[in-house]
Amino acid sequence: MAIASRVSKRALSTLAAAKLPEAVAASEPLPPAAPAPCERAGGRVLRFEDTGRLFAGEPTSALVRTLAALQALSVGPLVDAATAALRSPAVAGSALGRAAARATAYRHFCAGETADEAAAVVRRLWRGGMGGILDYGIEDAEDGHTCDRNAAGFIAAVDVAASLPPGSASVCIKITALCPIALLEKTSDLLRWQKKHPSFSLPWKAHSFPILSDSSPLYLTASEPPALTVEEERELELAHERLLAVCARCEEHGIPLLVDAEYATVQPAIDYFTLVGALAFNGGEARAADGERPIVHGTIQAYLRDARDRLEAMVAAAERERVRLGLKVVRGAYLTRETRLAASLGVPSPIHGSIQDTHDCYNGCAAFLLDRVRRGSASVMLATHNIESGQLAAAQALELGIPKGDRNLQFAQLMGMADGLSLSLRNAGFQVSKYLPYGPVEQIIPYLIRRAEENRGLLSASSFDRQLLRTELARRVKAAVVGASEASLRSL
Repeated sequence: MAIASRVSKRALSTLAAAKLPEAVAASEPLPPAAPAPCERAGGRVLRFEDTGRLFAGEPTSALVRTLAALQALSVGPLVDAATAALRSPAVAGSALGRAAARATAYRHFCAGETADEAAAVVRRLWRGGMGGILDYGIEDAEDGHTCDRNAAGFIAAVDVAASLPPGSASVCIKITALCPIALLEKTSDLLRWQKKHPSFSLPWKAHSFPILSDSSPLYLTASEPPALTVEEERELELAHERLLAVCARCEEHGIPLLVDAEYATVQPAIDYFTLVGALAFNGGEARAADGERPIVHGTIQAYLRDARDRLEAMVAAAERERVRLGLKVVRGAYLTRETRLAASLGVPSPIHGSIQDTHDCYNGCAAFLLDRVRRGSASVMLATHNIESGQLAAAQALELGIPKGDRNLQFAQLMGMADGLSLSLRNAGFQVSKYLPYGPVEQIIPYLIRRAEENRGLLSASSFDRQLLRTELARRVKAAVVGASEASLRSL
């Protein structure tokens, strides 16, 4: 399977038929210039004290809705009951269940059911000085037919991004939507076994870039797995073609492609596929000289114990091969799943033992990659809801002399989360995007469950946002009361 061939005629003819939505306009004005960067005070680049400036331009009604949603999600028993209901096929599959989800969590965390609705959110963000990451929210395909349909959906998302103002949108995909889950699990087992036994032959393997490290959870593959059958090798090749067809459409339009990380049983295969795309589309010194972002970006999950080891090995290999690496750094969203799997197998969890270890790993990976951005050998998207991580990365970027307009440094937060951090980064002059999942409600339910679990409890990731929103709403109420009083006095 030659990577150099990149995309077969079959892939292009089957998948490239996706049309541009007629409702999406191709020409729109550039967003207003970002507000002037705030001065650093006490080493802080990001400022949150002036909530009036932070939320300037945000309507009060939107702030109230956001606070109400985050407050509801902070009630642990309510979230537990809601997620249990969403996991029930009888509830999630019913019209009433879908309507309840659409009116609550879906409305808060998702950009709509269609690409046109998501495109409207990108335009609104762009007018406010931020970008959008289009995520056609599909995952966990069971067969090749479904994977073909999903690939066409991803290509349609790229076409939507291409029709929006230049630089306003990128696209995110999941490999579990392009290759059947069972095949990804088997491929991951084979990759882990080869890591433990380097002489073990994988004739279908298209590259030798490092995927695993000695600290990876190799114990998930306890015995030698069976080889892929001829049919499975053919299905693996078709999955490659689907991915490369999406990459090719991204390259055609200059749209960055972000490949999400997922859970440990399939992550080695996901990283393998991501590097297939990166090796095919991220080369080319002309693109680097122009300061353009690489096309394909993988994802590092900092809550994994092996994250830093794998990152360093991957970067070293990319620099040897003169391949520009694009990476998104996240903490990770599959904590519950990973913990349950490890407990069921009686093996150590692949997750760090404490939240502080995860924070330290994230900040270390971010600093490591920021230095590569300075050197011009990598592109990074720092996806974080953590205020300290945002402060550290912003300060380090300035100290390294990375221009705020350098497209190879991006920050990102999920729609409906960490809006205060997003706005503060924007106000400081950095490039910020919001992650915008879209699709039918029933298709987005796994994503909604992860977001609900992430925001569960009073001390959840959203606690700082709730504090900022309450402060700003109280300020607006006070200003309205004072303004009304002054008006009454003037009328006397």
